[in-house]
Amino acid sequence: MTFNNLTEGQLDALKEISNIGMGHAATALSQLIGETVQLRVPQITVSDIADVPEKIGGPEKIVVGITLQVLGDARGNILLVFPEDSAGQLISRLIRQPSLDLADEICVSTIKEVGNILASAYLSALGSLLNMTLIPSIPLLAYDMAGAVVDNILIELSEAGDMALLVETEFHGVNPEIEPIKGHFLLLPDPHSLDIILHAVGGQG
Repeated sequence: MTFNNLTEGQLDALKEISNIGMGHAATALSQLIGETVQLRVPQITVSDIADVPEKIGGPEKIVVGITLQVLGDARGNILLVFPEDSAGQLISRLIRQPSLDLADEICVSTIKEVGNILASAYLSALGSLLNMTLIPSIPLLAYDMAGAVVDNILIELSEAGDMALLVETEFHGVNPEIEPIKGHFLLLPDPHSLDIILHAVGGQG
């Protein structure tokens, strides 16, 4: 089965899991920075991976990408993508650093930790529903054009499915006047794991 074959009911269930997982992530980020973070999921879509660069601002847009493998009872990959300006905002709020500096080890480890928190929270919500153990690998960071970041994932997934669950995310702090930090969270399970997930969330549509 692929994401193409999703029933309405399965897509709704995956959206619900995504909202729960991002809610957990917001709590974890709030604890990390010591102030309330709200995480909104304006849209969840199923997309061909080749179309992802266009959906996140265009293939030439500079982004910060964090990739993690899904390990445990199901396998796959997670890709978290922040536009360059949003990654800079994230850093300034987390470690009070004025700009994004990927030569700075603290800056890099902070962004990786955000990726780890988001992936762990999402997989925890999914694992609870499926009664499975799902854990993320150590995160890897890429700083490149969106097309190149996604191409690297495609090379890794050459034997897997070509569809991704694309979860838009917006981080809001307590001040509504500050621009939200925007990003995209992609779940790319391997075909066997996708069958397991979709069977668990129900085949009714």
